[in-house]
Amino acid sequence: MATAELAFDDLLDIDALRASCKTIAEAGCGNMLETRSKLLPILKKASAEAREQARLKLFEDGSGLNCANRISWIQDQLISVIFDFARTHVYPKDANGLAVAAVGGYGRGTLAPGSDIDLLFLLPQKAGPAMHKAVEFVLYLLWDVGFKVGHATRTVEECIRLSTTDMTIRTAILETRHICGDEALVTELQRRFDQEVTTGTAPEFIAAKLAERDERHRKAGDSRYLVEPNVKEGKGGLRDLQTLFWIAKYNYHVRDTGELVRLGVLSRHEWRLFQKADDFLWAVRCHMHYLTGKPEERLYFDIQPEIAKSLGYQARPGLSAVERFMKHYFLVAKDVGDLTRIFAAALEDQQAKAAPGIGGMIGRFANRPRKIPGASEFIDDRGRIALADPGVFKKDPMSIMRLFHVADLNGLEFHPDALKAVTRSLSLINNEFRESEEANRLFLSILTSRRDPGFILRRMNEAGVLGRFMPEFGKIVSMMQFNMYHHYTVDEHLIRTLEVLSEIDKGKAEEIHPLANKIMPEIEDRQTLYVAVLLHDIAKGRQEDHSIAGAKVARKLCPRLGLSAKQTEMVAWLIDQHLLMSMVAQTRDLHDRKTITDFAEKVQSLDRLKMLLVLTICDIRAVGPGVWNGWKGQLLRTLYYETELLLSGGFSQVSRKERAKHAAEQLSQALEGWSQKDQRTYTKLHYEPYLLSVDLEDQIRHAHFIRQTDKSGQALATMVRTHQFHAITEITVLSPDHPRLLSIIAGACAAAGANIADAQIFTTSDGRALDTILINREFPIDEDETRRAATIGKMIEDVLSGRKRLPEVIATRTKGKKRNKTFPVQPDVRISNALSNKFTVIEVECLDRIGLLAEITAVLSDLSLDIHSARITTFGEKVIDTFYVTDLVGQKVTNENRQVNIANRLKPVMTEQPDELKDNMPSGIIAPPRAAAVPKKARA
Repeated sequence: MATAELAFDDLLDIDALRASCKTIAEAGCGNMLETRSKLLPILKKASAEAREQARLKLFEDGSGLNCANRISWIQDQLISVIFDFARTHVYPKDANGLAVAAVGGYGRGTLAPGSDIDLLFLLPQKAGPAMHKAVEFVLYLLWDVGFKVGHATRTVEECIRLSTTDMTIRTAILETRHICGDEALVTELQRRFDQEVTTGTAPEFIAAKLAERDERHRKAGDSRYLVEPNVKEGKGGLRDLQTLFWIAKYNYHVRDTGELVRLGVLSRHEWRLFQKADDFLWAVRCHMHYLTGKPEERLYFDIQPEIAKSLGYQARPGLSAVERFMKHYFLVAKDVGDLTRIFAAALEDQQAKAAPGIGGMIGRFANRPRKIPGASEFIDDRGRIALADPGVFKKDPMSIMRLFHVADLNGLEFHPDALKAVTRSLSLINNEFRESEEANRLFLSILTSRRDPGFILRRMNEAGVLGRFMPEFGKIVSMMQFNMYHHYTVDEHLIRTLEVLSEIDKGKAEEIHPLANKIMPEIEDRQTLYVAVLLHDIAKGRQEDHSIAGAKVARKLCPRLGLSAKQTEMVAWLIDQHLLMSMVAQTRDLHDRKTITDFAEKVQSLDRLKMLLVLTICDIRAVGPGVWNGWKGQLLRTLYYETELLLSGGFSQVSRKERAKHAAEQLSQALEGWSQKDQRTYTKLHYEPYLLSVDLEDQIRHAHFIRQTDKSGQALATMVRTHQFHAITEITVLSPDHPRLLSIIAGACAAAGANIADAQIFTTSDGRALDTILINREFPIDEDETRRAATIGKMIEDVLSGRKRLPEVIATRTKGKKRNKTFPVQPDVRISNALSNKFTVIEVECLDRIGLLAEITAVLSDLSLDIHSARITTFGEKVIDTFYVTDLVGQKVTNENRQVNIANRLKPVMTEQPDELKDNMPSGIIAPPRAAAVPKKARA
């Protein structure tokens, strides 16, 4: 402790603090409250100034462990001063024999700025009431200063008894450290704890800590590659390092993890990794606490840039400063995972070997490692592949790749010693190894395995083999993308994508992906598809577009893997176009013939179409939980079927007019039981776009809906339908037509908290609008979702009828919500007349916020543009909204000046929240107080 004081005594003038406290004691105080009130400002000032010094020194030396040690030391001094005051001046006879000890994390001599203080007040066997009052005096002062204190007041005997039955108490006492008071009492506790609690109970403790770790990981997301990690509790975080220390201390009776090198448990290199990881994670945690002013443990997006700045990260070509910081974080988390996994599993294995055999001789033989047929360099050690000879990799480096191949063939887990040997042999994977025909053949076999290729590749990645064997993959290991869309690092995303492909390949995804499940057996070249899936994001983080750069990587890498020239070109094409199908399906009108013909021209063959569909599904599924839904699946199926029809030569050559006439006849015939007059009336309501793009089943539903509305004499009405499989809810609105109708509906949905996914907009021949709005589903049970949709429908009706004002309901929704400024999405407006034969396509890309769609559509209405359809796509914090528009006489917008004006009017809305725009929004459309709108023609 003396060394620590010499290192830290510039943080706090202890002698001056004690002198100030002594002055108060000598002045005398009337009562306990008055004494505490006089001590309080002195202690608060000393604590604040010392902690500020610790903060400044963190910025000077950058060491997180030093910062945690400094704060712990400061806390020790404050507690010692308070305790000494109580023992000397308040309870001079009654506090002797009492000891104050730090436990838990504080017991290790580390404290984060916002951490709780865990204290153990050790009492002698015969402790009087006054001793308890002394404890209260210390605690009250600590609470008054503002510390959160977890405490226990026990005798040594009570500590020993409780620790035998409670694993949490046992873990806390394991790290007991004397602060002040009777040190002999703390020493006795430590001695008895080692003798009476830890002896012979290591297997029990290790099992409990590993189970606790697994449950903690499950709660924190069960992946060390979540892009908003929990620095303390998450996988690869500080608690994992602490678990390692607890187990080491309990099992080996060491006070310092550095002793594990001497014991041969960790190599010197691994010990340095331990130290670096511990220091880095403590630095991140301390900066988080200082930045947020609270004990924040999750590294949220909005604080990541500030932490990166505090730690001195700078941007580099292809990677921002925050992305470089987070890549370092995930590399450290990977190191922590390697250390804790190897160490904990080795201990677990050691304990299993020490356990007596089951059934005598039979048990001994049952636990004996077995030979693996055809793989003499490896053995099967109770379901885990192990090395028959520790020097096998030095003798034959190719055995590194064979280890994973044999594990896959035999369905084996990996013995921790084998993985440790792999990690320590990575230097053997050189250019000769990479170019080896055998290594590439084995790797391709692992990659395309029909068993569990994702599991094997994840183990290869964790051991560092994947990045060494494919340096291109090594560049994206632990790389994050700073956005809300991607939930995992790039390498984890690629492995998860492969796992989804394997699931589809095994026929286990029929319920989620019926089309992919059907066409997967038709894909003869599985190798090409698997390679493309693994490599599709291989070039992330480069200055060049990652799809183009990825195709170049594939052309270089695929021949090495043993793929033919034809296969290589297919992989390159799939990587180059891997975003195409997703973007077309989600941002284009799939009922527009030009969308399909343009897409088909790029795809060109059914083989490409099938592979691209499966790759697209795997890619979206692996982005993160909740990103995939049935609606996206339906969009992809629609695009696939329409394109397949065109590529196979089956696209109808019948004229558009003839097809619309036939659709009208089908609708008329389907309205069974209706009078001929009603059949004619309700069939003639619809124009060609409606008849050609809406399914007959929906046309029939709409006809009944419209007729019922007419009979009831309603000016407007809504109808809802839920689609559980598609995870989408449909709200159909029948209303008098109005230039701002979509804007008002969008605003009403925003006010009700509904996210619009798509909008189909039609005008009937009698001047009404029949609009179908598709919103993302919120509740899993249909009854709950139907009630929610009905509430949203009622909100739409209230706004359209003028019973509620749109600016007010949107203001209510956004009240108290700050604008997201963490992700600076550059607003962009693209206007094209080449994407549709009939419409001008306006695509806007910007940062998402409540009410955005309502404001954009209001601007389009102000510009006298008629919106025919809209595709609303959200990628995390970013939206890409696409509108198919014409002018009010049904023509494309071709004038360049007008196009520039459209873009100029939209951009302010995309960057700000213009109050004047909201104020000008109409309150309703039933007899609105405005000049007569230009009558709209068919939205054709």
